[in-house]
Amino acid sequence: MILILLSSIFIIPVLIGWSRLMEKISGFELFPGISGKALLGILGIGILWTVISFFTPINIIIEIPTVALGLFYFFKDKLYEDFYRFSKKEYYLGTVLLMVILLAGSFHPFILDHFGYYVPTIKWIREYGLIKGISNLDLTLGQMSIWHIFQAGFSNFSDPFLRINTVLLIIYSIYSIEKKRWVHLCFLPILLLFSQSPSPDLPVIIFSLIILNEILTGNKDTLFLFAYSAFVFAIKPTMIWLPILVFLNSIVILKPGFKKLLFGAGILILFFIKNIWTFGYPIFPVAIGDVGVLWKPSPEAVKISSQFAVQKTYDMQYSYEEIQQFSMGDYIKKWFTLEGIKSKINSIFILSLLAFTVFTCFKRKKIITLICISIVIKSILILFFSAQYRFFIDVFFVIFLVLFHEYFTQRKSIIVFSLFSMLIISVLSFPGLIQKYIPSFRLGNFMTGFKKEQLYKPSTYEYHKFNSFEVGNLKFNVSKNYPYNFDTPLPAISESYISDDIQAGGFPQLIDRNNIRKGFIWKRMTSEEKKEVEKVIYNIKNADK
Repeated sequence: MILILLSSIFIIPVLIGWSRLMEKISGFELFPGISGKALLGILGIGILWTVISFFTPINIIIEIPTVALGLFYFFKDKLYEDFYRFSKKEYYLGTVLLMVILLAGSFHPFILDHFGYYVPTIKWIREYGLIKGISNLDLTLGQMSIWHIFQAGFSNFSDPFLRINTVLLIIYSIYSIEKKRWVHLCFLPILLLFSQSPSPDLPVIIFSLIILNEILTGNKDTLFLFAYSAFVFAIKPTMIWLPILVFLNSIVILKPGFKKLLFGAGILILFFIKNIWTFGYPIFPVAIGDVGVLWKPSPEAVKISSQFAVQKTYDMQYSYEEIQQFSMGDYIKKWFTLEGIKSKINSIFILSLLAFTVFTCFKRKKIITLICISIVIKSILILFFSAQYRFFIDVFFVIFLVLFHEYFTQRKSIIVFSLFSMLIISVLSFPGLIQKYIPSFRLGNFMTGFKKEQLYKPSTYEYHKFNSFEVGNLKFNVSKNYPYNFDTPLPAISESYISDDIQAGGFPQLIDRNNIRKGFIWKRMTSEEKKEVEKVIYNIKNADK
């Protein structure tokens, strides 16, 4: 907890300082206060580091001048004075929120993507930057979220434990206090579950709630609203409803002129370029918009990925072949009747959408109608591509905020926060409870409980067991007897992707055998290379024998 606190005390002033630099350069400003400045700093640094990562790793050489520049403006322009504007009661409330957030953020990571996607992505960005055709090595890495670029930049010395999400939760709690929009405190307990990992789900939920709150409270700054909504989409494209909402709000209600949409459009273009560079197509993981680059993944690899996504829709309870035999009625019925908690979430999701649609019809307010249209569009797209609950969890937050943003007073919100925070901390501290009473919630099986060492530093995992192999011109490492490569030296490939490559009949190769930064291509295997890969699989499966 102490080390996360020190990281937060260090990083937040850097973000605030960068907001002043952005204001000086572009005149771009969000809203007054600590949280507004921190959010603008996140936007500026995130975009800058994304551009830089095309050319160089986001390592300590990049982090030091970024931090120095932010701290320079923070102290030069006396931006720390914003911290003196809180009342005593607000300081007490903020201290309680801070302690709860720090405690939650100090637990072991338990989201599986932390080990298979988040940490490997951050390692690549920190050691090499954005790599052309990285999806050929491991399709998951083709995402290279801007949030992980942002985390990578602060992971060299400012935040070595990868707790940037905990820092963001602190900023979000400050936003709630500064704006006196107490309903946001009701969301904090659930969001605590995302604080141990650099999950992009947390920032997109928080940013979308802030933007939505600004719209509902009359913020008419289209430049800020659309730019930040584009930034949220660039972090996680499943948030497509947000730029749609802001665009519709601009056209139907604000009518500001298209010039104010240009900054946001530039962010979207950067996002598409990044994806083409790492994945070969504009939007991961959809193989649409082929621009003919040589490093795009094989059609077979994309097909295998899409089939897996279909299976994930049904929680891996049916094979792809079984799903293909479903009638339209089966598609719907089996999605609602999955074993475990996910069927309940699916049902609540559809009921919430229907209830919100009815509410919208009765309310007859333009902005609420636009919100409803936006989340319905997003929901249809999600249901069409891969109806996994993690892709529509943000919809619950949106509906709750619209329905209850005027209902929750400070007192009510603090009561909700207190009760549910105790519940979440109890679950994290004693995971046997959730393992016993909700066994279908699989993430509960990866929670390890409270350890006294957390009071000083956050809990992390180490493994450092791997084997090295070579196929063609590619030397690579594979984690030993473990499916993920979170601390395996680069370049690393998961065993599952090697099996997919064999099924697809090819294997990733370096464009330049002497320079990993030149990127990867996917190459059809010769008969000799097939034997090499089969030997690799044999050695992996028999590593302990």
